Amino acid sequence: MKKLFAVLGSAALLVSASLQAQDIPETVTVTSSVIDHHGTIPLVNSAYGDNTSLDLAWSDLPAGTVQLALICDDPKVVELGMMPSPFVHWVMYNIPASASGIPAGLPSDAELSGIAGLDGAINGVNGTRRTGYFGPRPPANGELHAYHFRVYALDADLGLAAGLNKDQLLEAIDGHVLATGMLMGHYEHTE
Repeated sequence: MKKLFAVLGSAALLVSASLQAQDIPETVTVTSSVIDHHGTIPLVNSAYGDNTSLDLAWSDLPAGTVQLALICDDPKVVELGMMPSPFVHWVMYNIPASASGIPAGLPSDAELSGIAGLDGAINGVNGTRRTGYFGPRPPANGELHAYHFRVYALDADLGLAAGLNKDQLLEAIDGHVLATGMLMGHYEHTE
């Protein structure tokens, strides 16, 4: 099993390196009403609380943006030697470029429906192998974890099927990313 994680982790690093090698501008502004950049994620948005997804908004999308994708992960687990790659908390894609954000409290259904502006959006598979948002849940070890909410502006309607995880999404959007932007939140669990 460790070998499989190492291979999957290596694939994710290769795709991430490929996206970075393209010198993609970080010009998309990502915000939330509940946290500032480097702010503390509220308990209600953690898996220790209600596990409610937080709201996100974005602006400064480049011309030619057709669709958006979102990945939230925790790279601190790699630094601490807990996992070979960042733990994935949320994957979302097929987000229409006309959407100005995501409301709080999204359902975890794979295919979202009935949510204004998000027709066709899909919740991908997170690190728990379930769809939708999974809030911060670091161990009570005194370590402050960082959660990267990264939005990708894409140049095409990729029409991606439901069920993609972070690695599969990164592979699918490779070569289609016009710009990206990130909101970072922090969370620390103490007993």
